[in-house]
Amino acid sequence: MATSATYLSTFSSLSLTTTATPNPRRSSLLLQHHHFYSLRIPKPTKPLKPSYALSSSGDIDTTFFDNVDPEQINTFDPPERPEGFIPPPSFDEGPFETEDEIAAAYEELYGPAYSGVSLLGTDINVMDSKVKKTTAFGKIKKEKVRDGFDERVVQVRRVTKVVKGGKQLHFRAVVVVGDKKGQVGVGVGKAKEVIAAVQKSATNARRNIITVPLTKYSTFPHRSEGNYGAAKVMLRPASPGTGVIAGGAVRIVLEMAGVENALGKQLGSKNALNNARATVVAVQQMRQFSEVARERGIPMEELWK
Repeated sequence: MATSATYLSTFSSLSLTTTATPNPRRSSLLLQHHHFYSLRIPKPTKPLKPSYALSSSGDIDTTFFDNVDPEQINTFDPPERPEGFIPPPSFDEGPFETEDEIAAAYEELYGPAYSGVSLLGTDINVMDSKVKKTTAFGKIKKEKVRDGFDERVVQVRRVTKVVKGGKQLHFRAVVVVGDKKGQVGVGVGKAKEVIAAVQKSATNARRNIITVPLTKYSTFPHRSEGNYGAAKVMLRPASPGTGVIAGGAVRIVLEMAGVENALGKQLGSKNALNNARATVVAVQQMRQFSEVARERGIPMEELWK
């Protein structure tokens, strides 16, 4: 700013000098009193120093470092420990965790491993990594997982979702998986294609496997009822040769669980998904006679006295 002010003051003191026309014949079209003007700009003076600039390096305040010796070696003096202080144990002193304990802690946080091996009792035999993908003509084919579970499609419905631009069409599938040996699961999945919806629901069903208590006659140990939403399901044991007398989703769940003699009735809503889940709730309430006798601390023969 100071330099620009100096130049402005220089331009303000410009001197104008006049010179007469050298040849009057050539300048006949010009006026007689016309003159050429030339500007003589003097040399710029030295720019002014800003007011905030320091005149010399000695003006810097260095009083903070006056009492510090740069060659002195400073040592850290920690504070004294209070009375009764017990130092914490070292990280390496404690017992080392085994691989099973590490795997169990990992499973508790993130779920079972992709291998299907569970250390906490949740046996999941299939995960996404077991699905083999093969490319053929630019398409991805997924082979059916062979884990001992059979799949039965209970219902496939077309559902829509209203969005800003219109409606989105999807398919919702309800699938029941089971090994017909007491293991059964109900799953639901939604996708834009029917095949993808069935695959999603089958994977979801495998992650919700339960154990059905069965007797040697492939029936229930006792009667039970289950509610899920507005659906209510009643299950009763049956004598050998009766078969599965039930309808809808209840029959599919019992057949995939391996039940051969049972009675089932839907008492509430006719929704297939809710009835399948109500059947699972009713099955989970059942217990074996040996389990009840063990809890009471008595032999099984005294349960019927």
